[in-house]
Amino acid sequence: MSREILLLVDALAREKNVAREVVFEAVEGALASAMKKRFKDDADIRVSIDRTTGEHEGFRRWLVVPDEAGLQAPDREELLSDAEEAVPGIQVGEYIEEPLEPVEFGRIGAQAAKQAILQKIRDAEREQVLNDFLERGESIVSGAVKRMDKGDCIIDLGRIEARLPRSEMIPKENLRIGDRVRAYVKTVDHAARGQQVILSRTSPEFIKELFENEVPEIEQGLLEIKAAARDAGMRAKIAVVAYDKRIDPIGTCVGMRGSRVTAVRNELGGEQVDIVLWSEDPAQFVIGALAPANVESIVVDEDRHAMDVVVDEENLPKAIGAKGQNVRLASELTGWQINIMTPQESQDRAETERAAWREIFMGKLDVDEEIANILIDEGFTGLEEVAYVPIHELLEIEAFDEDTVNELRARARNALQEEAERNASQEPDLALDTLEGVTPELLAVLGAHGVKDRDDLAELATDELAELAGIDAETASELIMRARAHWFNDEGSASAD
Repeated sequence: MSREILLLVDALAREKNVAREVVFEAVEGALASAMKKRFKDDADIRVSIDRTTGEHEGFRRWLVVPDEAGLQAPDREELLSDAEEAVPGIQVGEYIEEPLEPVEFGRIGAQAAKQAILQKIRDAEREQVLNDFLERGESIVSGAVKRMDKGDCIIDLGRIEARLPRSEMIPKENLRIGDRVRAYVKTVDHAARGQQVILSRTSPEFIKELFENEVPEIEQGLLEIKAAARDAGMRAKIAVVAYDKRIDPIGTCVGMRGSRVTAVRNELGGEQVDIVLWSEDPAQFVIGALAPANVESIVVDEDRHAMDVVVDEENLPKAIGAKGQNVRLASELTGWQINIMTPQESQDRAETERAAWREIFMGKLDVDEEIANILIDEGFTGLEEVAYVPIHELLEIEAFDEDTVNELRARARNALQEEAERNASQEPDLALDTLEGVTPELLAVLGAHGVKDRDDLAELATDELAELAGIDAETASELIMRARAHWFNDEGSASAD
């Protein structure tokens, strides 16, 4: 038996081109499975084969667990206190082992052992092939469609098969068996039983890699694609930057007579590609990303990570694009939320915010409309600014003398103190100014429309808040859900009580 094991290991290692250790482990697993059949319970069996002589030993073992944990698997575990009686000094996590008699396989047992060994070797071979593939470091691969599986394409890459899911194919793309396909290696799942390599033709990374293959300057480090966004099969945007002032980044990516960008478009089924300049200035980057639309003005809101972009009526359709495609891709490319508006809409919003601040200044500072308008015209957008900006900034306003300035500062500080005391006496989770996502500007707008605390905000509808605050529906919905959170927490507390 010992000599047979050694001969078997050597033969299989040579035939399957795998390490002897892999075969030894497979044989040990097969012997353990055969020995386990002696027991009706869920025994844990370990087999050890001497790598030199081929002699093997079998053991049944029990994992030592803490007494306080109890036995979760009585057939495989032993409490520490009981284990110490048999093996003094044994620690939690170690094993108590009991030697077993060698097993006689018989014809059926030998066949089962052989199948287990071959399966182990097949798994090892498969892993080796996958590792060889990964070592090549290819981001884009090319292969032929071997077969279809529930709408997915199984791609033959040579020694390995990959899966191109239907969701990762370009829409309206009709691939057939035998077609040659290029795709981006999206993920590799070592634990998958089927195809372990998952491909994509819709990923933004795919278009970046295609341009890198077509544009040598990228590989040379003279040019870089900083970001990409795609509406697969329809339109894409890439942002490029040149590290050599002699290079025109857009022209370089387009190529002579459009050769480079055309090659990429052909691979993507005619997908329109906009190439824009990347900029460290977020506003400038957004303006470029919205091409071909021309931007009149732009307002950056760092708190909301959003930009309000004003375009005229002529450029409005270009900025938004068909079904919002242009602005959506620009937003994905830049990472900023982009709100497109006409000059009239921008003016209306400014008037709304101005009216909200006017009402706050008139109410909190007890001043007339003229004084409130002067503060707004000078750029003041909060009581904190009136109360705590350096006094010389207020004295520089022609309409204010020193007495007026001191009185305004005192009233602002009193109003802030009263607000702080009111918030302190109010339930902490009802104060709006501590709610994530509520900026001072939004707080002013909400206050001007009678939304004083989280309960008031929570009772608003999503579209109502979106229109009121000039934000998108998704952001409005998130704010409302945060405002409602304490309702559910209170219910949970009441249930617990």
